[in-house]
Amino acid sequence: MSLFSFSHYKFFWRSSIAVAFFLTLLFIANSLTLQTQSTSTPCNKDPYKQLNLILNQNGTVTRPNKPPDSPPAADPTLLVLSKDLPINQSKGTWARVYLPRVARDHRSKLPLLVFFHGGGFIFLSAASTIFHEFCFNMANNVAAVVVSVEYRLAPEHRLPAAYDDAVEALHWIKANQDDWLKNLVDYSNVFLMGSSAGGNIAYNAGLRAAAADDDEITKIKGLILVQPFFSGTRRTGSERRLVNEPHLALCFNDAMWALSLPVGVDRDHEYCNPTVGNGPGRLEIIERLGWWVLVTGCGGDPLVDRQVQLVKLMEKKGVRVVGHFSPGDYHGIQDSDPLKAKVLFGVIKTFISALN
Repeated sequence: MSLFSFSHYKFFWRSSIAVAFFLTLLFIANSLTLQTQSTSTPCNKDPYKQLNLILNQNGTVTRPNKPPDSPPAADPTLLVLSKDLPINQSKGTWARVYLPRVARDHRSKLPLLVFFHGGGFIFLSAASTIFHEFCFNMANNVAAVVVSVEYRLAPEHRLPAAYDDAVEALHWIKANQDDWLKNLVDYSNVFLMGSSAGGNIAYNAGLRAAAADDDEITKIKGLILVQPFFSGTRRTGSERRLVNEPHLALCFNDAMWALSLPVGVDRDHEYCNPTVGNGPGRLEIIERLGWWVLVTGCGGDPLVDRQVQLVKLMEKKGVRVVGHFSPGDYHGIQDSDPLKAKVLFGVIKTFISALN
Protein backbone atom coordinates (compact mmCIF):
# COMPACT_ATOMS: atom_id res chain seq x y z
CA MET A 1 0.00 0.00 0.00
CA SER A 2 1.38 3.39 -0.97
CA LEU A 3 2.20 5.88 1.73
CA PHE A 4 0.57 8.65 -0.32
CA SER A 5 -1.79 8.75 -3.25
CA PHE A 6 -0.45 10.65 -6.27
CA SER A 7 -2.52 13.70 -5.40
CA HIS A 8 -1.35 13.56 -1.79
CA TYR A 9 2.24 13.16 -2.89
CA LYS A 10 1.88 16.14 -5.19
CA PHE A 11 0.80 18.15 -2.15
CA PHE A 12 3.64 16.56 -0.15
CA TRP A 13 6.10 17.46 -2.88
CA ARG A 14 5.08 21.12 -2.97
CA SER A 15 4.88 21.36 0.80
CA SER A 16 8.32 19.78 1.14
CA ILE A 17 9.82 22.41 -1.13
CA ALA A 18 8.26 25.23 0.88
CA VAL A 19 9.44 23.71 4.15
CA ALA A 20 12.88 23.04 2.69
CA PHE A 21 13.32 26.65 1.66
CA PHE A 22 12.11 27.91 5.05
CA LEU A 23 14.51 25.59 6.87
CA THR A 24 17.31 26.58 4.53
CA LEU A 25 16.81 30.26 5.34
CA LEU A 26 16.60 29.42 9.05
CA PHE A 27 19.76 27.33 9.27
CA ILE A 28 21.69 29.76 7.06
CA ALA A 29 20.76 32.57 9.42
CA ASN A 30 21.79 30.47 12.41
CA SER A 31 25.03 29.42 10.74
CA LEU A 32 26.15 33.02 10.37
CA THR A 33 26.79 33.13 14.11
CA LEU A 34 27.68 29.47 14.65
CA GLN A 35 30.12 28.87 11.77
CA THR A 36 32.58 31.61 10.91
CA GLN A 37 35.82 31.61 9.02
CA SER A 38 37.75 32.48 12.16
CA THR A 39 36.95 29.08 13.74
CA SER A 40 38.25 27.11 10.74
CA THR A 41 41.70 26.19 9.56
CA PRO A 42 42.26 27.85 6.17
CA CYS A 43 43.75 25.95 3.23
CA ASN A 44 47.41 26.52 2.58
CA LYS A 45 48.76 27.40 -0.84
CA ASP A 46 48.92 23.75 -1.92
CA PRO A 47 45.47 22.11 -1.59
CA TYR A 48 46.74 19.02 -3.40
CA LYS A 49 49.23 18.41 -0.62
CA GLN A 50 46.44 18.68 1.95
CA LEU A 51 44.37 16.29 -0.16
CA ASN A 52 47.36 13.93 -0.01
CA LEU A 53 47.77 13.91 -3.78
CA ILE A 54 51.02 14.00 -5.72
CA LEU A 55 50.62 15.55 -9.17
CA ASN A 56 52.62 13.74 -11.84
CA GLN A 57 53.97 15.34 -15.01
CA ASN A 58 51.99 12.98 -17.25
CA GLY A 59 48.67 14.26 -15.90
CA THR A 60 48.04 11.41 -13.46
CA VAL A 61 48.15 11.60 -9.67
CA THR A 62 49.67 9.41 -7.00
CA ARG A 63 47.39 8.65 -4.07
CA PRO A 64 49.78 7.60 -1.26
CA ASN A 65 47.29 6.64 1.42
CA LYS A 66 44.52 4.45 0.06
CA PRO A 67 41.53 4.11 2.41
CA PRO A 68 40.60 0.55 3.42
CA ASP A 69 38.54 -1.70 1.16
CA SER A 70 36.10 -4.46 2.07
CA PRO A 71 35.45 -7.65 0.08
CA PRO A 72 31.96 -8.72 -0.95
CA ALA A 73 30.14 -10.80 1.65
CA ALA A 74 28.81 -14.20 0.63
CA ASP A 75 27.94 -15.42 4.15
CA PRO A 76 24.28 -16.57 3.93
CA THR A 77 23.70 -15.75 7.61
CA LEU A 78 24.18 -12.02 6.96
CA LEU A 79 21.25 -9.65 6.50
CA VAL A 80 22.62 -8.72 3.08
CA LEU A 81 24.63 -10.75 0.58
CA SER A 82 26.97 -9.06 -1.89
CA LYS A 83 29.05 -10.06 -4.88
CA ASP A 84 31.17 -8.38 -7.55
CA LEU A 85 30.36 -8.66 -11.25
CA PRO A 86 32.47 -7.32 -14.16
CA ILE A 87 31.02 -4.66 -16.45
CA ASN A 88 33.83 -3.73 -18.85
CA GLN A 89 37.14 -5.40 -18.15
CA SER A 90 39.02 -3.22 -20.64
CA LYS A 91 38.05 -0.16 -18.60
CA GLY A 92 38.32 -1.86 -15.22
CA THR A 93 34.67 -1.17 -14.39
CA TRP A 94 32.56 -3.52 -12.32
CA ALA A 95 29.63 -3.50 -9.90
CA ARG A 96 29.04 -4.75 -6.39
CA VAL A 97 25.49 -6.07 -6.05
CA TYR A 98 23.77 -6.14 -2.64
CA LEU A 99 20.80 -8.44 -2.02
CA PRO A 100 18.86 -8.14 1.25
CA ARG A 101 17.57 -11.20 3.04
CA VAL A 102 13.92 -10.27 2.40
CA ALA A 103 14.43 -10.96 -1.30
CA ARG A 104 16.26 -14.23 -0.63
CA ASP A 105 13.70 -15.51 1.84
CA HIS A 106 10.57 -14.63 -0.10
CA ARG A 107 11.90 -14.48 -3.67
CA SER A 108 10.15 -11.11 -3.86
CA LYS A 109 11.14 -8.48 -6.41
CA LEU A 110 12.55 -5.31 -4.91
CA PRO A 111 13.32 -1.78 -6.12
CA LEU A 112 16.76 -1.27 -7.64
CA LEU A 113 19.10 1.52 -6.51
CA VAL A 114 21.97 2.08 -8.95
CA PHE A 115 24.51 3.79 -6.68
CA PHE A 116 27.55 5.93 -7.52
CA HIS A 117 30.01 6.62 -4.71
CA GLY A 118 31.48 9.98 -3.74
CA GLY A 119 35.09 11.09 -3.58
CA GLY A 120 35.31 14.22 -5.72
CA PHE A 121 35.69 12.05 -8.87
CA ILE A 122 39.30 11.55 -7.69
CA PHE A 123 39.18 9.19 -4.72
CA LEU A 124 37.70 5.94 -3.43
CA SER A 125 35.98 2.95 -4.94
CA ALA A 126 32.83 0.85 -4.83
CA ALA A 127 34.94 -1.47 -2.64
CA SER A 128 35.89 1.26 -0.13
CA THR A 129 34.78 0.18 3.32
CA ILE A 130 32.75 3.34 3.96
CA PHE A 131 30.67 2.75 0.82
CA HIS A 132 30.48 -1.01 1.27
CA GLU A 133 28.99 -0.52 4.74
CA PHE A 134 26.71 2.27 3.49
CA CYS A 135 25.31 0.13 0.66
CA PHE A 136 25.00 -2.94 2.90
CA ASN A 137 22.93 -0.97 5.41
CA MET A 138 20.94 0.80 2.71
CA ALA A 139 19.94 -2.48 1.05
CA ASN A 140 18.78 -3.77 4.44
CA ASN A 141 16.99 -0.64 5.66
CA VAL A 142 15.37 0.40 2.38
CA ALA A 143 14.63 -3.20 1.31
CA ALA A 144 16.13 -2.72 -2.13
CA VAL A 145 18.68 -4.36 -4.37
CA VAL A 146 21.69 -2.05 -4.66
CA VAL A 147 24.13 -2.02 -7.57
CA SER A 148 27.19 0.03 -6.61
CA VAL A 149 29.11 0.94 -9.77
CA GLU A 150 32.89 1.14 -9.99
CA TYR A 151 33.64 3.96 -12.45
CA ARG A 152 36.94 5.36 -13.73
CA LEU A 153 38.51 8.15 -11.70
CA ALA A 154 39.94 11.52 -12.71
CA PRO A 155 42.38 12.95 -13.60
CA GLU A 156 43.48 9.76 -15.36
CA HIS A 157 39.99 9.70 -16.87
CA ARG A 158 38.45 13.16 -16.81
CA LEU A 159 34.75 13.79 -17.17
CA PRO A 160 32.68 12.66 -19.00
CA ALA A 161 34.38 9.26 -18.47
CA ALA A 162 32.44 8.60 -15.25
CA TYR A 163 29.16 9.51 -16.99
CA ASP A 164 30.01 7.15 -19.86
CA ASP A 165 30.71 4.37 -17.38
CA ALA A 166 27.41 5.04 -15.61
CA VAL A 167 25.38 4.83 -18.83
CA GLU A 168 27.26 1.70 -19.84
CA ALA A 169 26.32 0.21 -16.46
CA LEU A 170 22.64 0.84 -17.25
CA HIS A 171 23.01 -1.07 -20.51
CA TRP A 172 24.81 -3.83 -18.62
CA ILE A 173 22.07 -4.11 -15.99
CA LYS A 174 19.36 -4.39 -18.64
CA ALA A 175 21.20 -7.21 -20.47
CA ASN A 176 22.56 -9.02 -17.43
CA GLN A 177 21.51 -12.63 -16.82
CA ASP A 178 22.71 -12.81 -13.22
CA ASP A 179 20.07 -14.51 -11.05
CA TRP A 180 19.79 -11.65 -8.57
CA LEU A 181 19.35 -9.00 -11.23
CA LYS A 182 17.19 -11.08 -13.55
CA ASN A 183 14.78 -12.56 -11.02
CA LEU A 184 14.74 -10.37 -7.91
CA VAL A 185 14.60 -6.81 -9.28
CA ASP A 186 11.40 -4.89 -9.99
CA TYR A 187 12.42 -3.09 -13.18
CA SER A 188 9.48 -0.72 -12.95
CA ASN A 189 11.11 0.68 -9.80
CA VAL A 190 14.68 1.72 -10.73
CA PHE A 191 16.42 4.79 -9.30
CA LEU A 192 19.80 6.31 -10.02
CA MET A 193 21.42 7.42 -6.78
CA GLY A 194 24.68 8.95 -5.69
CA SER A 195 26.28 10.88 -2.87
CA SER A 196 28.48 13.94 -3.41
CA ALA A 197 30.34 13.39 -6.72
CA GLY A 198 28.21 10.28 -7.13
CA GLY A 199 25.12 12.50 -6.97
CA ASN A 200 26.59 14.56 -9.81
CA ILE A 201 27.16 11.34 -11.78
CA ALA A 202 23.62 10.11 -11.14
CA TYR A 203 22.27 13.48 -12.32
CA ASN A 204 24.36 13.77 -15.49
CA ALA A 205 24.10 10.08 -16.38
CA GLY A 206 20.35 10.30 -15.84
CA LEU A 207 20.11 13.23 -18.25
CA ARG A 208 22.13 11.29 -20.82
CA ALA A 209 19.98 8.20 -20.45
CA ALA A 210 16.80 10.27 -20.69
CA ALA A 211 17.98 12.01 -23.85
CA ALA A 212 19.02 8.73 -25.48
CA ASP A 213 15.53 7.18 -25.18
CA ASP A 214 17.23 3.83 -25.72
CA ASP A 215 15.27 0.60 -25.20
CA GLU A 216 18.56 -1.11 -24.33
CA ILE A 217 18.97 1.09 -21.23
CA THR A 218 17.26 0.20 -17.98
CA LYS A 219 14.17 2.39 -17.58
CA ILE A 220 14.51 4.89 -14.77
CA LYS A 221 11.79 5.99 -12.36
CA GLY A 222 13.73 8.72 -10.64
CA LEU A 223 16.90 10.19 -9.19
CA ILE A 224 18.10 10.28 -5.58
CA LEU A 225 20.78 12.94 -5.15
CA VAL A 226 22.46 13.00 -1.73
CA GLN A 227 24.42 16.23 -1.20
CA PRO A 228 25.17 16.38 -4.94
CA PHE A 229 28.55 17.87 -5.89
CA PHE A 230 28.12 20.98 -8.03
CA SER A 231 30.00 24.24 -8.30
CA GLY A 232 30.43 27.39 -10.41
CA THR A 233 32.69 30.38 -10.84
CA ARG A 234 30.44 32.72 -8.85
CA ARG A 235 30.46 31.94 -5.13
CA THR A 236 27.19 31.27 -3.34
CA GLY A 237 26.34 32.51 0.13
CA SER A 238 26.97 29.10 1.72
CA GLU A 239 30.34 28.78 -0.03
CA ARG A 240 31.45 32.16 1.27
CA ARG A 241 30.11 31.44 4.75
CA LEU A 242 31.73 28.01 4.97
CA VAL A 243 34.82 28.72 2.88
CA ASN A 244 37.11 26.79 5.26
CA GLU A 245 34.63 24.18 6.49
CA PRO A 246 36.97 21.29 7.45
CA HIS A 247 35.04 18.52 5.67
CA LEU A 248 34.97 20.32 2.29
CA ALA A 249 36.97 23.54 2.24
CA LEU A 250 36.41 25.61 -0.87
CA CYS A 251 40.00 25.30 -2.06
CA PHE A 252 39.67 21.48 -1.93
CA ASN A 253 36.43 21.72 -3.88
CA ASP A 254 38.11 23.86 -6.57
CA ALA A 255 41.17 21.60 -6.72
CA MET A 256 39.09 18.47 -7.32
CA TRP A 257 37.11 20.19 -10.07
CA ALA A 258 40.37 21.33 -11.70
CA LEU A 259 41.46 17.69 -11.92
CA SER A 260 38.08 16.36 -13.03
CA LEU A 261 36.71 18.72 -15.69
CA PRO A 262 37.88 18.56 -19.30
CA VAL A 263 41.14 20.43 -19.81
CA GLY A 264 40.61 24.09 -20.59
CA VAL A 265 37.12 24.64 -19.15
CA ASP A 266 36.11 26.40 -15.94
CA ARG A 267 33.53 25.56 -13.29
CA ASP A 268 30.73 27.09 -15.33
CA HIS A 269 30.74 24.01 -17.51
CA GLU A 270 27.43 22.09 -17.55
CA TYR A 271 29.08 19.05 -15.94
CA CYS A 272 29.76 21.21 -12.89
CA ASN A 273 27.06 23.90 -12.95
CA PRO A 274 23.59 22.65 -13.96
CA THR A 275 22.18 26.20 -14.13
CA VAL A 276 24.31 27.37 -17.08
CA GLY A 277 24.14 26.82 -20.83
CA ASN A 278 21.65 24.18 -21.86
CA GLY A 279 21.50 22.74 -18.33
CA PRO A 280 18.03 24.10 -17.52
CA GLY A 281 16.68 22.99 -20.90
CA ARG A 282 17.87 19.42 -20.36
CA LEU A 283 15.55 19.13 -17.38
CA GLU A 284 12.55 19.31 -19.71
CA ILE A 285 13.29 15.72 -20.77
CA ILE A 286 13.03 14.55 -17.15
CA GLU A 287 9.77 16.46 -16.75
CA ARG A 288 8.37 14.88 -19.93
CA LEU A 289 9.33 11.37 -18.78
CA GLY A 290 7.65 11.95 -15.42
CA TRP A 291 10.68 11.11 -13.28
CA TRP A 292 10.66 11.94 -9.59
CA VAL A 293 13.74 13.45 -7.97
CA LEU A 294 14.81 13.52 -4.31
CA VAL A 295 17.55 16.02 -3.37
CA THR A 296 18.94 15.94 0.16
CA GLY A 297 21.33 18.35 1.82
CA CYS A 298 22.25 20.08 5.07
CA GLY A 299 23.03 23.57 6.32
CA GLY A 300 26.63 22.82 7.25
CA ASP A 301 27.57 21.85 3.69
CA PRO A 302 29.23 24.64 1.66
CA LEU A 303 27.37 23.29 -1.39
CA VAL A 304 23.88 23.55 0.13
CA ASP A 305 22.93 26.74 -1.72
CA ARG A 306 23.67 25.06 -5.04
CA GLN A 307 21.55 22.08 -4.05
CA VAL A 308 18.65 24.35 -3.13
CA GLN A 309 19.13 26.23 -6.43
CA LEU A 310 18.85 22.92 -8.27
CA VAL A 311 15.58 22.10 -6.51
CA LYS A 312 14.21 25.56 -7.41
CA LEU A 313 15.30 25.12 -11.03
CA MET A 314 13.66 21.70 -11.24
CA GLU A 315 10.47 23.06 -9.75
CA LYS A 316 10.48 25.90 -12.28
CA LYS A 317 10.85 23.36 -15.09
CA GLY A 318 7.93 21.29 -13.80
CA VAL A 319 10.04 18.37 -12.55
CA ARG A 320 8.49 16.40 -9.71
CA VAL A 321 11.11 17.13 -7.08
CA VAL A 322 11.26 16.72 -3.31
CA GLY A 323 13.89 18.68 -1.38
CA HIS A 324 14.90 17.39 2.05
CA PHE A 325 17.25 19.77 3.87
CA SER A 326 18.29 19.71 7.53
CA PRO A 327 20.12 22.27 9.66
CA GLY A 328 23.72 21.77 10.74
CA ASP A 329 25.75 18.64 9.90
CA TYR A 330 28.39 18.59 7.15
CA HIS A 331 29.19 17.28 3.69
CA GLY A 332 29.37 13.48 3.68
CA ILE A 333 27.96 13.03 7.18
CA GLN A 334 26.00 9.93 6.13
CA ASP A 335 29.31 8.17 5.38
CA SER A 336 30.66 8.59 8.91
CA ASP A 337 27.61 8.78 11.18
CA PRO A 338 25.48 5.59 11.19
CA LEU A 339 22.55 7.35 12.88
CA LYS A 340 22.46 10.04 10.19
CA ALA A 341 22.70 7.34 7.54
CA LYS A 342 19.72 5.53 9.05
CA VAL A 343 17.67 8.73 8.97
CA LEU A 344 18.60 9.13 5.30
CA PHE A 345 17.55 5.54 4.56
CA GLY A 346 14.17 6.32 6.10
CA VAL A 347 13.78 9.35 3.84
CA ILE A 348 14.71 7.26 0.79
CA LYS A 349 12.36 4.43 1.72
CA THR A 350 9.47 6.85 2.23
CA PHE A 351 10.22 8.52 -1.11
CA ILE A 352 10.26 5.22 -3.01
CA SER A 353 7.22 3.76 -1.21
CA ALA A 354 5.14 6.86 -1.89
CA LEU A 355 5.53 6.37 -5.63
CA ASN A 356 4.03 2.87 -5.61
